[in-house]
Formats: sequence, C-alpha cells, structure tokens
Amino acid sequence: MLLLTGVRRVVAVRAKRVPVRAFRLGESSEVPPQVSVFNRNLMNLLEMPLLFYVVSLAFYVTHAVDGLTVWLAWAFLALRLVHSAIHLTFNRVGARFAAFAASNVALLLLWIRFIVLVAWR
Repeated sequence: MLLLTGVRRVVAVRAKRVPVRAFRLGESSEVPPQVSVFNRNLMNLLEMPLLFYVVSLAFYVTHAVDGLTVWLAWAFLALRLVHSAIHLTFNRVGARFAAFAASNVALLLLWIRFIVLVAWR
C-alpha cells in the first residue's frame, strides 16, 4: 500500500492533476479522491493492526498459541484484506464497514482469549 500511495501521487503530479505543494503536509483538499484513497487505506492499515501485532507477539512469547488463536489471527488478516479490496475498488461504505467491524471483532476475540488464557492463569 505504501508503494501504491507513492505511485498514485507521482502519477497525479506528473499528469499535472495535482500540484506538488498539495502534499506538503501529507494531503490537502487539492488531492483528488482517487489519489487520496490509497493514503487513507495505508493509514487504516497502520491503526488497528498495531494491536494485532502486540497480541500476536504476546501469544508467541507466552507460548499460548493454539488452533483457535491461529484461526482468529488468519480471520483478522483476511478481513483486513477484504476491507482494503473494498476500499480500493467499489468503496461502498456499508460493505467496507462490515469488513472493518468483523476484523475488529476478530481482534477483540484475540485479546479476550489472551486475557483468559494467559493473564488470568
């Protein structure tokens, strides 16, 4: 996503659809949606996944990984991929929200599972 964000910006500037100054502070109102959607998706990929990385490392370090944990982790990943695919293609808010919410439920279940299996042992 980082690469796609950069490519979209460079292409837009070279095609003179966006002035370079529009990116001085990240994004501005001068940046068209078909360019800014990639940056927004990248930001989405850096928000909730941080909590996923932490709980994944916590499971690994405590040797508490089991089949359900792995399944929930893969479900979170798959749902984030679906969210990105929706966001970058037809971008229907309802569908995108459903994928986002479902991924957050998977993440919440991972955290609850970690607390029950490890923190309350």
